[in-house]
Amino acid sequence: MKKRSLTFFLTLALGSSLLLSACGGNGSDTAAPGTDQGKQAGDSKGEVVLQMHSWRVEDVAGYEKVIKAFEEENPGIKIEFKPFKATEYNTILNTALQSDSGPDIMQLRPYGAGMALAEAGYLEPLDSVKGLDVFSKESLAAATGKDGKVYGVPLSLNTTQIYYNKKIFDQYGLKEPKSWDELIAIAKTLKEKGITPFAFGSKEGWLLSLSHGVIGPGAYNGSAFVDKVLKGETNFLSPEFQKSIERMKELTPYFPDNFTGLELTDLRTLFTAEKAAMFINGSFELEGLRKANPDLQLDFFPMPTDDGKFVITTWVDGSYGVNAKSKHKAEALKFMEFMTTKKFGETFANSLMRISAVPDVKTEDPLINKMADLISTSPTPYLMVVNFNEGNPTTKQTLETALQGMYLGQLTPEQVAQEVQKSAETWFAPFKK
Repeated sequence: MKKRSLTFFLTLALGSSLLLSACGGNGSDTAAPGTDQGKQAGDSKGEVVLQMHSWRVEDVAGYEKVIKAFEEENPGIKIEFKPFKATEYNTILNTALQSDSGPDIMQLRPYGAGMALAEAGYLEPLDSVKGLDVFSKESLAAATGKDGKVYGVPLSLNTTQIYYNKKIFDQYGLKEPKSWDELIAIAKTLKEKGITPFAFGSKEGWLLSLSHGVIGPGAYNGSAFVDKVLKGETNFLSPEFQKSIERMKELTPYFPDNFTGLELTDLRTLFTAEKAAMFINGSFELEGLRKANPDLQLDFFPMPTDDGKFVITTWVDGSYGVNAKSKHKAEALKFMEFMTTKKFGETFANSLMRISAVPDVKTEDPLINKMADLISTSPTPYLMVVNFNEGNPTTKQTLETALQGMYLGQLTPEQVAQEVQKSAETWFAPFKK
């Protein structure tokens, strides 16, 4: 894979936080973290056991391979990986840290949410970690505090796109769309054939901002609009942004019946059972889709823009940091160093079928490599995650709630845009009057 400079991140603000469950699963392990942080295990062998917490309950098998590779190179250090339900992780972690019982190593939400922990003094600065310089400044930005220090080693790069069932497309002679009109024509054909075009539901707000992260850049032509917004040269009342909301509504006839009551598990089932032909979701869903239906003929396409190009929405998805109060910082920092290596990147990418943040890592999976190549050539930022996840409620949450209202018939697309703009004006400096 080509080295990914992610130059578009140079324009992105750091004051944002990731949606609670954009890359999380629906696991049920919600027990509170133990109070044995930093415990010694197997004293007769002199082993140190590090507690490592995450929000990815679906990744246990993959992390076993990653941890095994680390332990083979670091005898005497054992890692206990314990994930929690994504929507409950933040609360569980914060509670544990406040009571001094947090893990030695913790997965951090990217941008503002993760760095709030650094500002509170819970994270150890990692600037001296050997190998950290392999990452670009743009990748490190997701785990860089307001003090300029780095508090997390980047884990992966996410994309979000439209997955599709190749067998269904081939059956009806459909091709990947090169324009919005072609996408609508595909949806119409599928509906006429009795196939649900999109596995889509609006019960969970984060799915709506994620879907807008795909649909929106096609309407406002990717990063050019983002640059203008960040400079205060335009805003969310602009025709481009309003068109992006109108397109979200335009897709409504092609959603399942009763879609306002559907959540992620329902959508996965529809798509993997081949009852729906398309599914808007992230790279983090790929492995789960395949496990649910190993025979699924799966592919994806990036979003065509109105100026004849294609874009793929991307962002840095989390990092791992070290508890400032860990009793075994030296050992925990060894794992941070391991995370900067090609061996870690390749093991992670191939075990979990994800795009590693370590540069120049190639995977065994053609779809992962396709996503990574598009990051190099046609990226656009996930605007609501990277730049507009501040405020109370955040602007991202405001968009989600407003879109839910739109799908319930309570708001027009114009009113959705107005709500987003009003939210941003409460905290985003270029919009303040």
